[in-house]
Amino acid sequence: MMDTRKDAQQRGFCNASAVIGRRCAALLWAALLAVLVPAPLLAADVAPAQASYPPVLAGKALSFPHDLGAHPDYRTEWWYITGWLHDAAGEERGFQLTFFRVRTLIGEDNPSRFAPSQLILAHAAVADPATGRLRHAERAARAYPELAEAATGTTQVGVGGWSLRTDGGAPDSDRAPYRTHIDAQDFAFDLVFEPGRAPLLNGREGFSQKAPDPINASYYYSRPQLRTAGTLRLDGERFAVKGHAWLDHEWSSEILPAAASGWDWIGINLHDGGSLMLFQMRDAEGRAMWAAGTLGDKAGKARKFAADEVRFEPLRHWTSPRTGVRYPVEWRLHLADGRTLQLRPLLDDQELDSRSSTGAVYWEGAVRLFEAQADGGEREIGQGYLEMTGYAERLNM
Repeated sequence: MMDTRKDAQQRGFCNASAVIGRRCAALLWAALLAVLVPAPLLAADVAPAQASYPPVLAGKALSFPHDLGAHPDYRTEWWYITGWLHDAAGEERGFQLTFFRVRTLIGEDNPSRFAPSQLILAHAAVADPATGRLRHAERAARAYPELAEAATGTTQVGVGGWSLRTDGGAPDSDRAPYRTHIDAQDFAFDLVFEPGRAPLLNGREGFSQKAPDPINASYYYSRPQLRTAGTLRLDGERFAVKGHAWLDHEWSSEILPAAASGWDWIGINLHDGGSLMLFQMRDAEGRAMWAAGTLGDKAGKARKFAADEVRFEPLRHWTSPRTGVRYPVEWRLHLADGRTLQLRPLLDDQELDSRSSTGAVYWEGAVRLFEAQADGGEREIGQGYLEMTGYAERLNM
């Protein structure tokens, strides 16, 4: 019997994507198949033996606006937006949303629209200092027209009534604005993001290596300094908000390197109009096994940092009262250009605990960036987001 829209939503959506954040999605489908895929499909509709994922290769040129859209041949893909909002009273809050697309290699030769060859997932959160906690919610479903889908050629992805898409203007341009609609139980937001500049390519012209072996890589670009405006709802109260945001779009076919236990990542909008993206991969002992970064100026020109040009130094830790996991919530960042910067969180408790779904615990939240001054003081030079994974246990990917 054909599913009705309501039935499909009830069976398709589950608490799934929050547990591992945007970069842990590489084998997310493995944990979701039992929820999203009927048992007969698992038994009989696996993809032909020759089906595989295309590799991520250095030298492949990204093309816009085409690469704003989905790349369904690759294993995993995500559109990840983080940012800061302020209302008329001056209250500041952080927010993030992530949409995932995952190719499962299951049912690809099945003509049914219910075949689980692609999964669509979403996660959203608001960091609210007034309550001292993180509000978050998730959605997930098998891809199905109008209910859960990710379009090619342009940004248009949605699941369970949540959506992110290019909006009006010139949809065939990389300068078209984005619009998102997120509606959860105790929070919601409708926001428009204005790019103002071309996508910023990370790594070697968009080829972003994640480990010493270049097989562990993604295609990766960022959209920093997105001018943001819209509405935010918290517990039934609606606010007009403005602010700034950051969009990351990555797609890959590889999983977490065997020697890696997790990573630390930042995306910061600098107050001078520039941007800073840094990440490090950590091994089982907590040591950096790879690092990289992109420092952009207000015109969009970029300086790339290699693995030996970035160092993360933890300064202060916070221990979750719920999970007992200890996170370094303040960091000192050492860059090859000689600068030393410091990260501090908007609030310490920005932990996401989703052990009831796919089993991972991680920290993802709003942070401020400071720079030391010659007189011994410091000044705030940016705001953005920090993501830390693998502190509870190694990610099972």
